[in-house]
Parts: sequence; structure tokens; C-alpha cells
Amino acid sequence: MMNNSNNSAGPDVVLIGAGIMSATLGVLLKELQPDLTIEIYERLDMAAAESSDAWNNAGTGHSAFCELNYTPELADGSIETAKAVKIAESFEVSKQFWAYLIENNLIQIPGNFIRSIPHMSFVWGDANVRFLSERYKSLTDCHLFKGMQYTEDPKQLKEWMPLIMEGRDTSQKVAATRMDIGTDVNFGELTRCMFNHLQALDGVSMHFNHEVRKLKRQPDGSWRLKVKDLASGNKRKTYTRFVFIGAGGGSLSLLEKSDIPEGKGYGGFPVSGQWLKCTNPAVIKKHQAKVYGKAAVGSPPMSVPHLDTRMINGKRELLFGPYAGFSTKFLKKGSYFDLARSIKVNNLRPMMAAGIKNIPLTRYLIDQVRQSPEDRMAALREYFPNARREDWELEMAGQRVQVIKKDPKHGGVLEFGTEVVSAADGSIAALLGASPGASTAVSIMLGLLERCFPNRIDSEAWQTKLKQMIPSYGEPLGEDAALLEEVREHTSEVLGLKNIEQLH
Repeated sequence: MMNNSNNSAGPDVVLIGAGIMSATLGVLLKELQPDLTIEIYERLDMAAAESSDAWNNAGTGHSAFCELNYTPELADGSIETAKAVKIAESFEVSKQFWAYLIENNLIQIPGNFIRSIPHMSFVWGDANVRFLSERYKSLTDCHLFKGMQYTEDPKQLKEWMPLIMEGRDTSQKVAATRMDIGTDVNFGELTRCMFNHLQALDGVSMHFNHEVRKLKRQPDGSWRLKVKDLASGNKRKTYTRFVFIGAGGGSLSLLEKSDIPEGKGYGGFPVSGQWLKCTNPAVIKKHQAKVYGKAAVGSPPMSVPHLDTRMINGKRELLFGPYAGFSTKFLKKGSYFDLARSIKVNNLRPMMAAGIKNIPLTRYLIDQVRQSPEDRMAALREYFPNARREDWELEMAGQRVQVIKKDPKHGGVLEFGTEVVSAADGSIAALLGASPGASTAVSIMLGLLERCFPNRIDSEAWQTKLKQMIPSYGEPLGEDAALLEEVREHTSEVLGLKNIEQLH
């Protein structure tokens, strides 16, 4: 797969999109096989300017500690924890890889790109309190969630989250969980640092303001890409044996252009977002946590409300939201014709079926778009009762494209996770979808390597290197408490996070 036979002038690998996914895959491949040649194409003038940017949603180190949508309540009242366990395992894998990069001086990050911050879930009302209590019991059966605390005590809650408890009706039944080993991650900074490392390596070239317009498989199995330099208007062709489409909301269009059978029937449903950003330093100082609540019925998972402390560009910020919206753009800096252009004969039925099935979601998004400033403040005051309008301003968040795929029973189904679509021969792969995205990028890219490079990943050289980069590689951390403790202790030390033993 790695030798360009008839097209020897082309790179071994082309990465489309300069986000966290392409950065992660690029670094993994160069560590596993340093002689690989890689070309990276990005349509904007800098890396991580779309979904990977801190303002555009990526920020919470998603480890399922506080995100209630990862632990749905089943019909019998029990809590499904499989997805939460998988996400928690994946985030531990990401931390191991980042620790390896830092230990080996492969990335030089200004400041601390990852910080410890408590992850909390907060609910009110009898039914929600029962749900959170059951969730706590179910999650703490697994050692991945060791150290989680639960309380319904208003005094304790006031210590944990003063802004949320001040001014709250004392008769309201409330509850919260807390995990002290939660994190805040600046994925934009991390992504740019990984690309800085890649650009310094032999055999890697990066092209900003370049847009891949067409892809076509060649008779010898390689791929021809037509690329336009958006600054000069010049066009070029490049040939490669492997293409990764990690272009966020732009991935669907390129997957369709590849014309691989495996990509048939996929559609996209765009969801935009906004934040309320606090401008009062005194208020920002009083909140030191990521506090997640329950999403409204019919709302997409990316709309789970949270009062969120973040470090962005070296400055402490406080955000609330995101408020969902609808735009026909697939990228924040995309075209209003993106949705219309994505509709093809092969995905029309799945998209129509998913649309009919998700009418409540459509109504929800319309209501969100129609919200007034007073409506947004009302939502905020459910979490921060004493919030003042003059302390908050509206900030645009990112654009997400949820996956629509064929479904034998219903014709089409709307998915809210991420999905890798690859050709049978492993010569091309595309990442579709959104959350939890950035936090699980390493696990997603390891899965891609297993699908697209099956012969190489089983080799002794690659296996040895993978275990060096990710000590738990191939071993589910949800089943090995001792290994989890070992890797958490190591990554916490390297990444400058709180000592695990001090937290209990």
C-alpha cells in the first residue's frame, strides 16, 4: 500500500483537513514508520480553526464523568453504562499518547494544554435526582469511575458549585456528582503543536489555503486528487496510495466524490451552536468546574447544557451553552449550499427517513433559532439563578454535521457519534460525525490503522512501538484496575495533573 508504483512522485499518505484527527493520525504514522511521506491539505490559513478550536466546542476532556447523555436510562429504570465506559477508556488512551509526545520532546506546548478541573453533573426534580443516584451507583461499580462523589446536601453543593446554588429555591430537590480527576483540554493548541512537529520532519509537507476539490481512484489502486490553491487560484494534481478525509463537516462531500461503495447512503444533518460568554471577572473567579445538566427532550447531545470553566489563549473563561441552531452550512466557514449539495440519489431515502423520524429535533432547533436574549438568560438562570444579563455576551460556537446512515428497518437513522467509513482495500477512509470527537481521537485513529493497515499493524515493529506509545494498547482498561491505576499515575505526572492518590 505504501509504494506509489506508477505514481512514484506522490506522497505515501494524504491527510485532508488540519484538525485534531489528521494531526493524531499523522504523528502516529510517522512514529510507526518514519520513512513515510505525507502531504496535508487545509482550506483555511491555519490549523485547528474549525471543530478543534476551543471556541468551536472542543474543550472538555470527554471522559464520561459528567456527560449524562452517555448513560441513558433504560425502560426498567436501570442505567446503560457501556458507552460511558468505552469513552472513559478512550480518553485514558489519549492521555497516554499525549504523555508519550511530551516525554519524548515531540511537542513543545506553550503553557499547560491540559488542566485538572472537577467534572460535575447537576440535576433537579425527583425523577432526575433518582436518575443521577442510579447513574452514580452503576458507574462506581467500574474502577474507571473510582473516586466519584454523590450528594444531595445543599451545604455540600454550595461548596462545590457556589454560582449554581446561590439564589436557588431551597425547596427544590437537587443532586450532583463530582469527579476531581476531570480535565480541561485546549485541543486547538495541541493540534497546532502536533502539526508543528510534523512539519519539522523529513517527508512531510503542509499546505494551507489549499482545497481538495476531487478524488478519483486510478486503475493501479492509487488515488488522484485535484487541489486548488485558494490564494493564487492555481490547480494541481497529486497521487497517493492512502487518503484520510478528516475535514470535519467537509468530509461528507469528499467521501461522496470518492465514489467508494462503502460511502453510499450516508448523509449529514448540520447543527450550529452558540455560547453565552461571561465578561465579569468576579463571576468567572467564583466558578471552577465543568457542570453538565440534562439535555432537553428532543435536543441533540451536543446541546447538553453546561456551565463550563475553560482556559482559552491563556485566559480563564466561563461559558454556558451551547444553544443549538440550524444552518445549512457544514462548516463554520462553509457555504449555505453545503446541505443541498450533499443530497444524492443514494442518500435521499435515508435522509428523508431520518428527517421524518426526527421531527421533534427539527422543532427543537427551530425554537432555538427563534430564541431571544431573554430566553437564553432564562436557560442560564436554571443553572445560575443570580445571573445578570449585563455580565454575558453571545459567542458563536462551531458547526457540527451529525451522521445520517442507511437503516434496514427505518430507511435512515440519525447518529450522534463519530463513524469511520473506509474502502474495502483500506486505501481511503473518512471520519464523519462529532461528539465526543477530539477527546477520543487517538482511539479512533488506532481503529483506523487496524482497518486500513491490517498487515502492518500486526507486525512486530508496529506492535512494539504502539505499546511504547500507549502502554495499555490492546488491553481494555475497564477490565484491569491495576493497569488503569498504573497508567493514570504515570500520565497524571507527565501531564502535570493532580496526583491520583491525593484525590481520595
